[in-house]
Amino acid sequence: MTSPASGRTLAAMSDAPTCDFVVEAARLLHDRHLEDILVFDVRGLSQITDYIIIASGNSDRQIRALGDELEQLAQNYMLPRYGRDVDGPCQWLVIDLVDVIVHLFEPAMRSHYDLEMMWGDAPTIEWRR
Repeated sequence: MTSPASGRTLAAMSDAPTCDFVVEAARLLHDRHLEDILVFDVRGLSQITDYIIIASGNSDRQIRALGDELEQLAQNYMLPRYGRDVDGPCQWLVIDLVDVIVHLFEPAMRSHYDLEMMWGDAPTIEWRR
């Protein structure tokens, strides 16, 4: 059986609630007009997390607001927040939910750090409706 949300077989998704969260989180980011949203499945590639979400925002206000919304969504999925950090002008916000790490960037900062290159060999999760 295949999950329509991710394209992965349900048998391979031992962490279905977390996978459901990353799909919902990506959709929320899209609905709030963040761009270039990627969800990497890094299970087996990373020793610190299972999924990484990367998205670009257009302003510090948008990035901060989406960080707050994602934290609320994570609470609905019983995902504890381990940490949150933001640089001074909010060009980069990171939320550590243990099983999921979210990076929200302004485009120039995202290009500078190029996390996609680091995780480019990881499979991506299909999140679009």
